[in-house]
Parts: sequence; C-alpha cells; structure tokens
Amino acid sequence: MHKPTILIVDDEPKLLLSLQGMIESLGYEILTAFSGSDALNMLDSNDVDLVLSDQNMPGMDGLELLRCMKEQFEDIPFVMLTGHGSIDKAVIAMRKGAVDYLTKPCQKEELESVITRSMKIARLFMERRELKKYVSGLHGFENIITQSNQMRRAIELAEKVAGIPNAAVAIYGESGTGKELFARAIHSASGSLENRFVAVNCAGIPSALLESELYGHVKGAFTGADFERDGKFGMAQKGTILLDEIGDMPIDIQPNLLRVLEERCYEKVGSDTKVNVDFRVIATTHHHLEKLIIYGKFRRDLFHRINRFPIFLPPLRDRKEDIPLLVHHFIKIFHQELGKPIAGISKAAMNVLKNHHWPGNVRELKNILERAAIVSAGKSICPASLDINQNFSHMQDEDLVHLDIKVPTREFSLNAATEKIKDIILNQCDGNKSKAAEMLKINRKRFYRK
Repeated sequence: MHKPTILIVDDEPKLLLSLQGMIESLGYEILTAFSGSDALNMLDSNDVDLVLSDQNMPGMDGLELLRCMKEQFEDIPFVMLTGHGSIDKAVIAMRKGAVDYLTKPCQKEELESVITRSMKIARLFMERRELKKYVSGLHGFENIITQSNQMRRAIELAEKVAGIPNAAVAIYGESGTGKELFARAIHSASGSLENRFVAVNCAGIPSALLESELYGHVKGAFTGADFERDGKFGMAQKGTILLDEIGDMPIDIQPNLLRVLEERCYEKVGSDTKVNVDFRVIATTHHHLEKLIIYGKFRRDLFHRINRFPIFLPPLRDRKEDIPLLVHHFIKIFHQELGKPIAGISKAAMNVLKNHHWPGNVRELKNILERAAIVSAGKSICPASLDINQNFSHMQDEDLVHLDIKVPTREFSLNAATEKIKDIILNQCDGNKSKAAEMLKINRKRFYRK
C-alpha cells in the first residue's frame, strides 16, 4: 500500500532529524531538504503529498519557497514552520496559499493533527486534478474524430492558439460541423478548466434582451429588473465566452461589443461603474461575414477585431473519408446509451451514407444513426434503417441528386461547370460510367469520349 510522502525543509539538522522521527512514527514516508532550492529539486524528481517548511532559512526562505511552489506545484499542500515570535509571517503564508502552520518546537499531538488535516486537503487536490483530467478528456482535441487533412490542419491551429491566453478566435463552418466542439476543446486545452466556459446564442436571444444577457443589469435598470444580475461576461471571467453564431447578432448591439473587446471593460445595464474584462472570446458563425459587411449587417471593425485567428471547418461532404470513422464512433456511443447490442453497419448502408450530401453535416449523421440504432433492434444497420430521404430531405416521392460545385472564378465557365458535374456524378456512381451516363441522360459513348 502506498504511503503518503512528506517533504520536510529546514536548515537546522537537529530539528530536521527530530521532525523526521516523529512523522515516520505516524506512518509516513519522509524526504528532507536543507534549503528552498533543494526542496524544489526534490519536488521535481519525487511524488510529494505535503511540504513542511521552516520560515527562516538562508537564501530562499519559506515564503519564497511557497511562492515558487504555487507557480510550479500548486496542488501540493504547504505547511509553514515558524517560531512563537513570528506568527505574523505564518499569517502572511496562509494568505499566500499555505494550508496551515506550526510553531516550533512542535508537539507530536499537534503535529499529527495538522498533518491529518493537510492530508485531507491533499486528497481534495488530487481529486481536483483527476476531475480536471476527466473533463479535459471529455472535451479535448482527441475527441475530434477525423483523418481528413483539412480537419487535422484546423486541429493544429486550434491547439496552437489554445496556449495563448485571451487570444480571440473565430471559427467558421456550416451548421453541424463541430464549431462548438472546437471551442470547448480550445478552452479545455488552455489550462483554465477551473473557470467557466459560457456560451451565448447570438441568434436565439431577442435584440431587446441580448445586452442584459451579455452585460447583466442593476436593480431598477428597467421594468421587471427587481434585483441585480450578472451577465454572461461576468460569469466568464478568467474563462472563455463563446459568441455562437455572431453573424446573427443585431447590428445595433455590435458597437458596444466592439468597445468591450477593445477596452476590456463594460458596464451593467443601468450602471456607469466599469467592470474589467478578463476572458478569452471565441466567435463562431456559418455566415460569410465579409458578405454581411457589404449588406450592412455586420460591422467591419468588429469583424477585424474577432477575425484575428480564423479557423475554417470543412463540411462533411468535403471530408467523406471521415464518415466510416464517425459511423463506428457513434455506433459505439449508442450501444452504451441505448443499452443494447448493435451488430454494426452493412456495406450497402455505409455506401448510402458516403453518397449522401449531408446538408446537416456531422449533426445530421449522428441523428440518422441514432434513429437507425433504435429501429435496428440489435441487428446490423441496413439501408432501410437509415431512411434518409423521408426524415431529412422531406422528398418521399422522388430522389434528389446533390451537387456541390466549386470552380475558381478565373476558370469558371459553362464547360467547366459541366465537366465538374460529370465528375461528381461519376464519383457518386463509384466509377460506373454506364450508370453515370444513365443518370446524366446522355449517350454512353458520348460520356466515354468525355
């Protein structure tokens, strides 16, 4: 069984030996150091559960050691050893993060009591570390399922910006591509998990209420404001605020938001007291913001303020190599959530998924598979279980041919668009030229010539 380890730091050998004997008799492993710098070296190379340190030592004293520990080993409890005439320094140590203090010479009963209390705190610190690790695993970049080069590039960019505190990020992508997933992963990787991730739906809150939602309000600011309320900005201090679908934010709200981002402060509605801002801003949108600027629906200065680090997420139809990975990932999740075995997915059903246009992207794929998992009743998911047209395209009497044509402006022409359509149809037909010619309603020989 693992014994908790206590590091004792004191420049007086006799006192160090006395403390070591008393603490070893209580059943703890002991490490010793004669100076603050020696203690930091010991912490670098050993698993330590608690530090007991003298206050007065040459070179690095106890308070300086505590300061360094809080920077490098913040989750290790610290107890200050001090003389009867230096209680004021012990109080200072408590204010700076020490969990307790002992006066010298120490009595064994008092020593045991302080160590017992401190070890309970050490267990709480350990549980907090494990919880942070667990939460990080829930929202980390490792949970983004992909083998697409485009998505991998987006992940690389997001990982880089995550380590830069307060750097504004703009995430662009169609609905369902995983913009909020990326935002949460950036927050998780930023090291501020103990602080909040606050999401604001800019498209779902009426203009009249959005400012109160963002900034909060004081009592009496407007009819119905019966008490003071913190807004989303106040909740997000030291953490991350997600301005989801910022392209749908009303134009009259945008000037105040720009001022907050530039001046790093705001006032609650009905107040003129400034509140300083300290959080990371992540904005997401499915809109082309520069087009909204042309139409007068988005401010150019706000665009340049939030667009400092843009990340673009491709739609699912542009990374269809990820579909099998996502399918098996979701099947595993639904197996656990639904509590029944799912035999997998047939090759025919997988081909249906690969050939679908995916206007709803990964969110649509997940919804389709969840329904399929329910109706399959433990069997392998087949094409009939997917029922894509009935539930998602709402075209029960006819099939749809989905085309996503992208041609550089300088190369665009009717012939170029036509050739692109032929390539798309051939791909949807898995390279079967006869079938492609039939879909295009042209002579097969003519298609071969093309």
